Amino acid sequence: MPEKLQTRSVIVGGGPAGMMAGYLLAKACVPVVVLEKHADFNRDFRGDTIHPSTLELMHELGLLEEFLQQPHQKLRELRGIINGYAVPIADFSRLPTRCKFIAFMPQWDFLTFLSSHAKRFPDFQLLMEHELVDLIFENDRVIGVRAKTPRGEVEVRADLVIGCDGRSSSVRDRAGFEVREYGVPIDVLWMRISKRADDPEHTFGFFRHGKLLVLIDRGDYWQCGYVIPKGDFNKVKTQGLPQFQHDLVAMADFLRDRVSELDDWDKIKLLTVQINRLRDWCREGLLCIGDAAHAMSPAGGVGINLAIQDAVATANLLAEKLRRSPVSVADLRKVQQRREWPAVVIQYMQVLVHKYVVTGRQTRDGANLPLLPRLLNNFPILRQIPARLVGIGPRPEHFQSPNAIS
Repeated sequence: MPEKLQTRSVIVGGGPAGMMAGYLLAKACVPVVVLEKHADFNRDFRGDTIHPSTLELMHELGLLEEFLQQPHQKLRELRGIINGYAVPIADFSRLPTRCKFIAFMPQWDFLTFLSSHAKRFPDFQLLMEHELVDLIFENDRVIGVRAKTPRGEVEVRADLVIGCDGRSSSVRDRAGFEVREYGVPIDVLWMRISKRADDPEHTFGFFRHGKLLVLIDRGDYWQCGYVIPKGDFNKVKTQGLPQFQHDLVAMADFLRDRVSELDDWDKIKLLTVQINRLRDWCREGLLCIGDAAHAMSPAGGVGINLAIQDAVATANLLAEKLRRSPVSVADLRKVQQRREWPAVVIQYMQVLVHKYVVTGRQTRDGANLPLLPRLLNNFPILRQIPARLVGIGPRPEHFQSPNAIS
């Protein structure tokens, strides 16, 4: 017989949305169990951006000072090299937040920090190596989950199941939710290249006539994202590693003396880019948030930001009632009603970015610098618009404590 647990809420997935939702629910005295299928958080090439709105949330929770003691890099301005021209894209210095920068921190460090604080609440439990097998239904209501572990199967019964298991969500598959796909013309190849002291100042990326190379400063190495047409990875591999190395150097010449580090295709990981959204995020006893509800492109690194804000809205809207009794599907729909519009706005912007910037549509006059980058370059005030969209996002959420533990 499987081991059986009973709790108020169970969260499937220990990523940013799941861990933040777990922290906030436990802080509000709602018993919560978070299931994470891996043994640790150490997965490479995950989103590592902590946006100003998330840093503002950490301040509201009283965690910011300690959080900023963790190793990280600060990015106060997004810059791009577009067809050889250095162009400022977003200036975070005027944002109405305490931290006017994006913090680059390995996601495993962020999750470890947040989980360590969540464990201080008696109502929080994190179970590693617990992988979802199925949902448990009773009269068409989700009443829990079954998970496999190295020690056998476990059943966790709960008044609410929250799916936070990402863009390949098993929760939404088991629930039979309808997924609406919005075509994305690109995939991304992720890799590491060593960083040197005399490398150029960090930029957001290198754009050159329809090609894009993103460099993320990780201290002693660059985390690199190279954009390719959708489904072309096998074609890239057929052309060979020397050609791939040459293409990287053509984008960022200062990497010439070290692209040879990429001497095996195993060092280059494919991220299949998706933009999709659930028609319905919930049913009786079940709610999906974060990438499980709306998978984002890596453009702007905003997926983590939206996922965390989903978690805040979930706690704000549901915690007080969930602490006393089960929540209705009408209660769950309030989360979708609040968070769907920001997801739609950002996904629409990402589709436009892919269509007109990343895939390289040129201006009719053949100018080396397309119209939008020219405007950003010549009118600094316009940089506040992408700064707001990337750094804060539409409809930012703030923690509301319903008689929570301090």
